[in-house]
Amino acid sequence: MSLLRLSLVVTVLAASVVLALTNPTMDRYLDFIQAELSKAMDRMDQSTPGREGAVLRNIFRRHSQELLDTMVRPRTIRNNWGILSRFETTVLGTRVVVIGIGNQFIPIEGVDEAVLTLGRQVF
Repeated sequence: MSLLRLSLVVTVLAASVVLALTNPTMDRYLDFIQAELSKAMDRMDQSTPGREGAVLRNIFRRHSQELLDTMVRPRTIRNNWGILSRFETTVLGTRVVVIGIGNQFIPIEGVDEAVLTLGRQVF
């Protein structure tokens, strides 16, 4: 085996180990969804008057974890493929597919629609 091939094999193995160690968990996925909900709330706040926007933000902050635990977690399937995970959630008729790799999330399908639907459901 040449030195180049050996270096390539070692690099691929090292990258695989790093990706396996940083494969996102369900809790990290819920943190991602909560961050997306917060972004949607910020966008919604721009269109609501100051006092109403503050009330909506306070309600969201108080109940966001409850919303995630009751509506998102039980309806999420995580396919763990070692170096990455595929999260599929069906909430209020909206299908969300997200790939998690290296503690990062890549929305594939339906994240924006689900965030808007969940936001409307809360309020």
